[in-house]
Formats: sequence, C-alpha cells, structure tokens
Amino acid sequence: MENEESRYELPENYEELKKAANRTADWKARLAAVEELGQWKNKQTIDILTRLVTSDPVYTVQEAAYLKLKAFGEEIAAPSKNKPELVKGVSKIVLRIKKSLPKDHTYEEFKEKLKKMRVDVYDIYEGEKGADFDKWLQKIWEDAPATGRR
Repeated sequence: MENEESRYELPENYEELKKAANRTADWKARLAAVEELGQWKNKQTIDILTRLVTSDPVYTVQEAAYLKLKAFGEEIAAPSKNKPELVKGVSKIVLRIKKSLPKDHTYEEFKEKLKKMRVDVYDIYEGEKGADFDKWLQKIWEDAPATGRR
C-alpha cells in the first residue's frame, strides 16, 4: 500500500498549489489547485479545501473542494449556490467604470476596463456565471446610467 501512504504526504509542488488556491483573481487556478490538492489527504490540504468551501466566491470552486473533502470522509456542509450579491456594491463598481469611459464607448471597451481595473470582480463573476457571463455583464452594463465622459 505504498501508493496509499504517499497520499498522506504533501505534493512536491505544495507551495505552488497553496499560492494558486489563494489567487483571488484566477478562479481557474483555484479550481486546478483544488483538483490536485484533492489527491493528497493531510491536515494542510484539508485546511485549504475547507477554507475554499466556506469562503471562495465562486460556487464551482466551492463545490469542487466540497466533493474532495467528502471523498476524504470529512464532515462538512455543502456550499450554497444561492448568493444574492457575490461582490458587495457591484452595481456601483460597474457605474464607476462606465462613467470613467467616453460617453460613446462600446461594451467591449467597458469589459476590458473592468478586467483591468477590477480583475477580482471580473474573475468572480466570470467563474460564477460561466457561459452566461457575457450576457450578464452586457445587461448590467446596459442597465447602468449612460453618463460617461464627453
């Protein structure tokens, strides 16, 4: 059972995985870290996975961490998919960015500026909305008052 015992050790790239699990602006890196950390059952990986289940803003990451912990036999509450507002004040953030652009800016210009100015917000909603992200972002952009620079 040498292979089974090795699962209780830390992976060689543990520090890199720990950093990836903490990348606030890259939900895909956090998800990849969950997948790899979920192959190693020990206190450090369980602690990281538990934190991601309870506090990651992207449900996909929370769910993946939850499933890894359940596979380890850990008792943990399932994450809730229904969160009213992932980022507090997102409509104000959108409005501020929209106002900072010329009045006749395009959706693509807005999207790029959001990504540059608030990559954390962009990343959270991209991860949460998935294939509907562009449709959601365009709607929130269109609904924000049209007061930009001249």
